[in-house]
Formats: sequence, structure tokens, C-alpha cells
Amino acid sequence: MIVLAATPIGDTGDAPPRLVELLRRADLIAAEDTRRLRALAARLDVTLTSKVISYHEHNESERAQVLVAAAQEGDTVLVVSDAGMPGVSDPGFRVVRAAADAGVRVTAVPGPSAVLTAIALSGLASDRFTFEGFVARRPGERARALAALADEPRTMVFFESPHRIADTLAAMADAFGADRAAAVCRELTKTYEQVRRGPLTDLARWAADGVRGEITVVVAGATPSASEPADHVDEVLARIEAGERLKEAAATVAAAHGVSRRELYEAALRAR
Repeated sequence: MIVLAATPIGDTGDAPPRLVELLRRADLIAAEDTRRLRALAARLDVTLTSKVISYHEHNESERAQVLVAAAQEGDTVLVVSDAGMPGVSDPGFRVVRAAADAGVRVTAVPGPSAVLTAIALSGLASDRFTFEGFVARRPGERARALAALADEPRTMVFFESPHRIADTLAAMADAFGADRAAAVCRELTKTYEQVRRGPLTDLARWAADGVRGEITVVVAGATPSASEPADHVDEVLARIEAGERLKEAAATVAAAHGVSRRELYEAALRAR
């Protein structure tokens, strides 16, 4: 069978006991980074005796078939990522699909997760949430992606690079509103763990000085508005008169007032 196993996101002591057991007895181990796997095994006092191969975003499709074939021959195949759960913004999805198609059993060893840890520490609603992964790198694509989430009522979780976090938080403030509550969680479970909570505009200003480490951002969902999209058509039209495009104007006004971007766009389109 194939086993997806969670690895520590920071503190080695968080490693699930079943992960340690599988590192010792698996026939084949597929690791996102084989050097990091060997370093983790050393910290866990595990001597790796099984075959270890790389399994990352650049060879995932090809290696998925290799792993499935090994499982079909009777091997116990262990799949691990650098940190957290394989398949959650890390390689793993394709091997599960390939195994399912081939009728090969797949199971998981649950454990550390940056997504769940961040949302638990954020202080924001956790009864319903959505994981959005990494935000687009290009400013235009990022703005469009965030604008599409402006009306999302569930708490949102993002991953981000320390080099882009300030720009991303500023873009979120533009798309979701400057006062939208959020939390920036960095270096989770590590020595210098930090959770910074506040309005997006304040967090963007703080991040401008530089932020280091692994970062997870949690943003509150949109609050249902008492107003109707039609109530804000004049504001959209005024922005168009000033030179903005209809799509961008509608997105900005909708985010500011917490109304449906699509409905406001359509109402403004009819009123032009």
C-alpha cells in the first residue's frame, strides 16, 4: 500500500509515532527533498535502511506511476513532504489519483499541519474555512484572484513567501478592505514562532520592515452587508468617470461595502 505521512512543520517532537515506525520499516520512501528527509531521520534517531527516491513537483507525474507499481508488487511505500501533510500544497495528489485508478490501497498518517495550526492560533472563526494556497506572484493576477475572494464568507488561509508578504498584505487590504481582520503566523512551532493579529492595513505596514521564516496568513471572511449592490452603483460610475475600468471599480467598491462584486458589476453595467 501507499502511506502519506505528515512530517513536523517545525518542532521535531511533533513527529507522529507512526511516522517513526514507517521510516524504519517501509520498503520504499518517496521524499520531496531526500536530504531533508535524512536530516529528519537523524533527529528522530532513525537509521534509514529502505530505498529512498525523490518525489517533487518536477517529477511527480512520472514518479507516481513508479510508486504505484511498487505498491502493486507488495511494497509498503511511504510518501513524505518537507513539512506537513503530503498533498496539501505539496506533492501527493497525483500518486493518490494514480493509486485509486489502479485499485491500490492508500492510507495516511495524520499529524502536523501549518493550515490547521495557523487557523487555530489566529483567533478568527474556524467553524468554516477555505485553503487558498499561495497567492499569484504577478501583481495583476494577484489582484484579480483576491478580488474574486472579496465576498467569500469563510475564513481564508494562505501560504506566502517572506519576500512577497508585504505586497500581498497590501493587495489583500485593497481587495478585502483595510479593516478586514487577519493574522500573520510565522515560524509555527519553532523557537521564534510569532502570530501577529490586526487589520490588514496594519499588518501590511508592519510587514514592510521585513518578515522572515515560513509564513501562513489567515484572513477573516466577508461580513454580510445590510446594503444592496444597487446602493453603490453611483460610486462605481464616479470611479469610471475618473478613469477606472468598470471591472476594477466594481471590485473595489464591492470590497469596501461588503456587497457582491458580480451583482454590483452587473448593476453598474445596466446603469451606464
